[in-house]
Formats: sequence, C-alpha cells, structure tokens
Amino acid sequence: MNKNKSNRLMPLVMAACVVVGIVIGTFYTSHFTGNRLSIINTGGNKINNLLHIVDDQYVDTVDINKLVEDAMPQILAELDPHSVYIGAKDVQAANDDLRGSFSGVGIEFTIREDTIRVQNVVNAGPADRAGVKAGDKIVSVDGKPFVGKVVTNEEAMRRLKGAKGTKVKLGLLGYGEKKVRFVTVTRDDIPQRSISATYMINDNTGYIKVKSFGENTYPELLISLAKLSQEDLQNLVIDLRGNVGGYMMAVIQMVNEFLPKDRLIVYTQGRKSPRQEYRSDGRGSYQTIPLVVLIDEGSASASEIFAGAIQDNDRGTIIGRRSFGKGLVQQPMAFNDGSMIRLTIARYYTPSGRCIQKPYTSGADKNYEDDLMTRYQHGEYFSQDSIKHEGPVFHTSIGRPVYGGGGITPDIFVPEDTLGVTSYYKEAAMTGLILQFAYDYTDSNRAKLNEYTDMKSLHDYLNKQNIVERFVVYADRKGLRRRNLMIRKSHKLLERFIVSRIIYSMLDEEEWTKCLNMDDPAIEKAFDVFRAGKSFPKKPVEMKKGRKGDKTAVVMSNARYGNKRSYAAYMPLTK
Repeated sequence: MNKNKSNRLMPLVMAACVVVGIVIGTFYTSHFTGNRLSIINTGGNKINNLLHIVDDQYVDTVDINKLVEDAMPQILAELDPHSVYIGAKDVQAANDDLRGSFSGVGIEFTIREDTIRVQNVVNAGPADRAGVKAGDKIVSVDGKPFVGKVVTNEEAMRRLKGAKGTKVKLGLLGYGEKKVRFVTVTRDDIPQRSISATYMINDNTGYIKVKSFGENTYPELLISLAKLSQEDLQNLVIDLRGNVGGYMMAVIQMVNEFLPKDRLIVYTQGRKSPRQEYRSDGRGSYQTIPLVVLIDEGSASASEIFAGAIQDNDRGTIIGRRSFGKGLVQQPMAFNDGSMIRLTIARYYTPSGRCIQKPYTSGADKNYEDDLMTRYQHGEYFSQDSIKHEGPVFHTSIGRPVYGGGGITPDIFVPEDTLGVTSYYKEAAMTGLILQFAYDYTDSNRAKLNEYTDMKSLHDYLNKQNIVERFVVYADRKGLRRRNLMIRKSHKLLERFIVSRIIYSMLDEEEWTKCLNMDDPAIEKAFDVFRAGKSFPKKPVEMKKGRKGDKTAVVMSNARYGNKRSYAAYMPLTK
C-alpha cells in the first residue's frame, strides 16, 4: 500500500524538482550573463532594473542617488522646454520669488573682488535694525572669514538666509574704515514685492510696474490702484516688460479687475486636463478706465495671459514688441525627499482660442533656446515687418485679427532703441564695467549723494558731474581703451545707464524705474493713445461691396496708428 502510494507521488515530486531547477537555472543565468537578461520591457521597470543592475554589478562603486539626481533633469528635458526637476536644496530658492516673503537678513548685495558689498538695506528690516549700512563689506559670517574664492552668490545666500528668529553674526567694514565692526542680525520675514513701481507718470496717467505674478501680486495691485485713484487717475499704464510670469490664479484675479462680467480670460486644456475656463465675475472696479499694457520679448507666461485677455476682449491697447511665447501650464509635484518637478500638464489659450506657445521639438532644442537671439538677428526688434506669424489667424471680440503660435503681437510696435549703440558701449555694458563704476562712484560719494532723497533732484545733480568722462577715465584704467568718436556717439546711452544705476543704489527700485521711464518711447506711445482717446480698440472697417472686378482699399484695424502695413493692396471684389 505504501509502495503504491509512493509510486503515485513520484511523478509529482519529479515535476516539482524540474520546476525548481528551471527557476534556479534562470536566476543564475540572468544574474551572471549580462546579454541574456530577462527584464519586463516597460519603461518604469526597465529604469528600476537598470539602476539595480548598475548598483549590483558595475565595475566601480556608484552613488545611485546622485545618478538619479543627474538623470531626472535629462528625462524631463525630453518632454518640453519648461518641464523641470528641482533638487531639494534648490526648492526654496525656486519658490521664494513667487512667495509673499522669505526669511533672511534683509539686504541686497553684489559681489566684487571676492567680497560681498551691501548695495541696499531693506528699510526697517533685520539688517537695518542691527546697524548694517549700504556700502558695507561683509568680511565674516558667524566668526569665520568670508572673503576670497569661496564667496559665491549661492554660498552667500546659504549663509545669510535662515529660519525666522535665528541669528547670524556679521563682520563689517564700512567705506574707508580699517577696523571690522561686528553686528548680530536676527533673521525675520522679508517682504517680497512683485509690484516695483506705482506712481503718476503725468497729471492724469497712472503707471504700475509688475515684475512677476506671485502670491501677493493681486493684493499689491489693489493697493496700487487705490493709491493712484487718490491722485486723479484717469488713464492707466501696466508695464509687463521683462515679467517672465508666475502664478496663473494671480493674473486671472488681476485681469478680472478690468473686464465686464462673463468675459473669458483664459482657458486651459491638456491630454489629462479637461478644458477649464476662467471668466470675469463683473466685480472689477476698473472696467472702464482707459488702459495700455506694455510688453516685450521678455514678457512670458502669465504676462501673456494678461496681455492676451486684454487684447482679445478689446479692453485696452498693447504696446511694445512681440512677447516670449510660453503657453504651457506647469504643475508643481513634490517628492518625499523635498525635491520637486514642475510638469507641463496643459496648454493655455487666450479668449480668441489661440495658443501662444512658440514651436519647439522634444529634447534639447537649440532653436528654442536661441529664439530671442534669432529674432534679434532677423531684425524683429527693430521692424514690425520682420515679425513672423506662424499658425492660423484668430479674431478678437470685435473682429480684429490676432495671431497665435509665438507670443502676443502688440497693437502698436515700438522698436528697440539702437541709436548711439557702438562697440565701445557694448563692451562697457557687457563686461560689467558700467556697473562696477556706478558702485564705486556711489561708494566714494555716498555722503554727498545722501543729500538727495528723490529721483529728480539726484538725477539733476548727477547730470552736472561730467559722469561720462569720469567713467571713461575709470574704464581706461580697467583696460577699455578710450574711443572718442564712439564715446560721443554713445554719450546719451552711457549717461543714462550710469546715472540710473547710481540712482538705483542710492534710492530704490521705484525711483530707478522713474528714471528709466523719463525718455521711454513706449511711454510716449501710451500718451499718444490716451490723448487721441484710442485706448479702446475700434471695430475694423468692413470691406465695401462692389461690382465684380472693382478694386477697393481695405482699411485694417491698426490703420489709425500709422502702421506701415495699415493698408492692404487693392483687391478684386465679387458680389
């Protein structure tokens, strides 16, 4: 009986042994024969298995965490130009610009000759309370020398920033001082303003400069508008030049202030993101004020949402140069280690339906990276006729033609001012000599300059100081040879650059902006529009009916601005 039972079980035992042998053999074959790996051929498993194999079998010891950190940006770069990976140590810095505040000591500094030079001190901030002054050199931090090659922007930020309430001891050398003085600064929240200038640019026209769209930009806008409204505000200029964007909800709230009820502001749509529309609620307090928006090639993302919403709703006039062309929406996603990605999940579309994202290809796209330089070389910054419109034509609420596929094209084009640009000026600017001179001049003359507390008085004083000649002598000592003909040709540009930087160092960003706006051609165009009562675009004149073969001039929507392409060629009409 037992023998028969054993005979019956024997085939099962043998089969089990065969299966176990196959599994063991497959394991050793796979483990030790690199060209016969059996890996599930899916992306995620393949990457995980690759990292496991490298960690297990590579000839040298490998830091797998570093390998992953290096690979993440490369993987995202294969998707589009704006999906990015941010390491844990860089997340705070990446987010600080858009937050309402950050914790630190409250100074603005520059690094010269391997030493931190305090350029400005936040009024009533931690450093100001501790006795730090503009012009001081920081030579030690927490009892350790901080000069020489170790002084980089990243290292300075790491040492000076910190949690609110923590302390940092600074060793300082004032101008002309030989003995180091020590102060202890208690870190605190430092307001991060995204609106850098608010003032009346003439008797009835207000001006607001928006640097970015952050957490507090909308409340800042309301404060700015309230301030201007107390000063006989009748026209408004919003300057978005150089504004690279920020939070989408901030710009939606801002546009809402200027639109009537139920106007489409923007909509987003992606493969996994159904169409989502954002409309005005009719509660805005400035729905009828004449409005001009300034943009240029540095205006991107949220700036383009703002300009596109105003243009497509025929709510105001856009002045400047074609904007950057970023129409992709990123969503931040955090990892457990504190790192994060900003992944493109949708495209945004202006009210007329145009996506203003300029063309790109997956992977490292050199053409995309060099686009602004290509525009410059093509002459787009100097002639509206050089703008290349890609993609279909769209139409605003009253039928004006607008274009997608590469930024917002302004209603009124203002070329970049190149009058007076010479090779001498370019070298002086690009080598940083102008900035160096402005800082040294400010530092050497701070006591006298402190007598002037507003832009106009300081500007008038500096214009009497033969500032360009002083710079030329300084630059010659630094290796930039004097070129008298070029200096005469570039005199106005040199003076403007130098004087504005000294004003920036002595006063603040708003006074600096006032200085730059004094002879700004885009501002002058805005005045022209307001004086003519044409900030609200008019409906294009429709083509008149005629007999077959008749030729009738067609007046385009921008004819009233004297554009060279205001009149189409005579075209045959049919009944």
